[in-house]
Amino acid sequence: MKVCTFNVNSIKARKDLVVQWIKHRNNDIDILCFQEIKTQENNFPSDDFKELGFIYQEILGQKGYNGVATLSKLPLENVFSGLNHDYFDNQKRVLITKTSDIFIINTYAPHGDLRGGEKYYYKLDWYKHFIYFLKQNFDLNNQKVILLGDLNVALEDKDVYDPILLKDTIGTMPEERELLKEIMNLGFIDTFRYLYPDKIQFTWWDYIGGAIWKNEGMRIDYILITKSLIPFLKDVEVDLWPRKRKTPKPSDHAPVIATFEGL
Repeated sequence: MKVCTFNVNSIKARKDLVVQWIKHRNNDIDILCFQEIKTQENNFPSDDFKELGFIYQEILGQKGYNGVATLSKLPLENVFSGLNHDYFDNQKRVLITKTSDIFIINTYAPHGDLRGGEKYYYKLDWYKHFIYFLKQNFDLNNQKVILLGDLNVALEDKDVYDPILLKDTIGTMPEERELLKEIMNLGFIDTFRYLYPDKIQFTWWDYIGGAIWKNEGMRIDYILITKSLIPFLKDVEVDLWPRKRKTPKPSDHAPVIATFEGL
């Protein structure tokens, strides 16, 4: 089973590229989780992905902003949308589905802002409520759970291309990192870092200045798993093919794919 997270930065703008990419990979992905689809459910290009075998689709859309979608070739059950909180659920950021006995938490965390701004506090408060929600709704010591998506935090200095230049900026502030570490401490493993403890690999690069070609990026997209899934984890990769296209214009993120065997 291959599970993918991909911040597409508008599914309308990126649909053709994503379809090309899936075909380029010989259509080997089983569960495809998008963030920042930036469209409502009725405008999502469902048929294009059904033609590729993703017949099970759960979509949590929002016009022009945010939005997540989970597409699957495997039977998929919609468990929950949002965080059961009116204020935070105005922004469509979390979609929880289930295939067999595996929960999939498709997540688009807030980007935030420089310290002290309104979006800065919103991000911290959102993370705190997300942690509370996870504690209340999951038995992370026993259940099989995959939490994936754009978490908008680079967990360690080696997850950014220049830790001195980017110190204490959006995504590297200590208070942001501590909240992501709190999520990890609930019982999650960072699959990429588990398999590749010292590898330098990014998942996001700014559009400006040819950052992708200089590999001036950040690792802010994750596939986290509970410990019960570790025996089945075989590989994690960041696929640069769709990020390095010139046409159609790519997302500023690259997809991350985890491979599981024996589930």
